[in-house]
Amino acid sequence: MKITKFNIVLFEPEIPQNTGNIARLCACTGADLYLIGKLGFSLTENKLKRAGLDYWDNVNIFRLDSLDELKNQFPSSTFYYLTTKSKNLYTNYKFNENDFFVFGPETRGIPETILNANKNSSITIPMIEGLRSLNLSNSVAIVLYEAIRQNV
Repeated sequence: MKITKFNIVLFEPEIPQNTGNIARLCACTGADLYLIGKLGFSLTENKLKRAGLDYWDNVNIFRLDSLDELKNQFPSSTFYYLTTKSKNLYTNYKFNENDFFVFGPETRGIPETILNANKNSSITIPMIEGLRSLNLSNSVAIVLYEAIRQNV
């Protein structure tokens, strides 16, 4: 089955198991994975490798210092910023091949300065009010598979 290609961006991820799970998801869907900024773990950490199982050779992983560096490499691409601080539901958007989905660190999310500069493309997954957030790897899977569903 041909799956439309998308890009997952983890901005300063903190938990190696989440990143490993997301790497495995990217391998299975053909999405490229971009790791941006300071990581909360080493790329050689056992927890990271274990969560990704034997899928590491099947995922394209790119390591960049900043989100600006990534955006400069893909100036005509669309970037979506996942956050609990938006009212824009991800299901109200039409995603296209090569779009980028940016996810922030597990404990603090994408910085407000980035969200404020990208209000129209800051999107959220609905959840019960009063709870903080979904697990990062679950959130990536939800949004990535919606994008894939829209393009099958």
